[in-house]
Amino acid sequence: MHHDNQLQRLAKEAGSARSLLQYLGRWRWFALFVAVPSLLATVYFGLIASDIYVSESRFVIKSPDRKQAPMSSLASLIQTTGLSAGHEQTSEVIDYLRSRDALRDLGKDVDVREAFASSAADRLSRYPKLFSDDTFEALYSYYGSMVDAHLDHETGMAVLTVNAFEPAQAQALNENLLRLSEALVNRLNERANARTLKDAEERVVAAQERVRKARVELGQYRNRSELLDPQQQGMGVLEISNSLIAQQAGLRAKLGEVMQAAPNHPSIPAMRQRIAALSEQIAAQTGRAVGTPSGIASKISGYESLLIEQEFATQMLATANATLEQARAEALKQQYYLERVVQPDRPDEARLPARLKQILAVIFVCLCLFLIGWMLIVGVLEHAPED
Repeated sequence: MHHDNQLQRLAKEAGSARSLLQYLGRWRWFALFVAVPSLLATVYFGLIASDIYVSESRFVIKSPDRKQAPMSSLASLIQTTGLSAGHEQTSEVIDYLRSRDALRDLGKDVDVREAFASSAADRLSRYPKLFSDDTFEALYSYYGSMVDAHLDHETGMAVLTVNAFEPAQAQALNENLLRLSEALVNRLNERANARTLKDAEERVVAAQERVRKARVELGQYRNRSELLDPQQQGMGVLEISNSLIAQQAGLRAKLGEVMQAAPNHPSIPAMRQRIAALSEQIAAQTGRAVGTPSGIASKISGYESLLIEQEFATQMLATANATLEQARAEALKQQYYLERVVQPDRPDEARLPARLKQILAVIFVCLCLFLIGWMLIVGVLEHAPED
């Protein structure tokens, strides 16, 4: 009787163990893909993960209000260079803060590696990461995960956030990055000023060459045509021609009177010779002015073209000089500057990691992956052939 009871107890224990193994076998994949990762995430984010302090600052790129000096339409036409709106400079500063140059410049003043490899950080969070080398590219990748710069489209301000494992380090890194941004804005101003001055100086040199060329061509035309001022000389020829015509008309009138009073008067042949001579002189003077290829009228068009070119070149030179002086005056002023709207703060409370949020995220992702895999397996088994 006692032996039978012992056998029944052993059989019952064996059945319980078999049921437990069957239960665990049925849920092994859920435990592997959901329970274990969730437990690890809970342990890590709940007990191990280090506090991360976030220092935030906000800035905007501004330009002083400038009263534009009155300029002629010609000056406005040739002045094509200059700085654009401040939001473009803000984008340039943001791109710089995300770049390797910013990390390299920051490393000259702050030991970035030491800051990111702080002893206050846990091994999974600190730099260098597990299975990662201590190279500049690895540091830049880590820098990108700890520093963020973006434009707040609602306020139009740039937002710079720096994560670190100590509040003072987060504030120091943020402060140095802002200082580097201010230096970058100054360099951008200097480059823009240098480019504007160079363009203005090149315009002055080009205008001077154009004036010199116009004057040389005008002088050569005068020597070639033997004319100093065709208009003035043409007016002189016309005055002489008009005077000769008047004299001829007077002689013709006097000749008519003499022929009526004394047709055989001895002075009549002399008067006719005088009239003929005046006619020849009138024709010669008229030929000097118009009607011949070498006349003054045929030379006026070329002269006027060269004269207009010289006047236009002179105006261009005056405008280019005015633009150069204005560019020099603008270069002495501060054009764009970085205005700190919010100074880098020293956080007294860790904002990261969001422990509960991270744990729930891991659980959610694991559940989704498990359900997707489970549905795929069920679908494959349903459509598999029975044999």
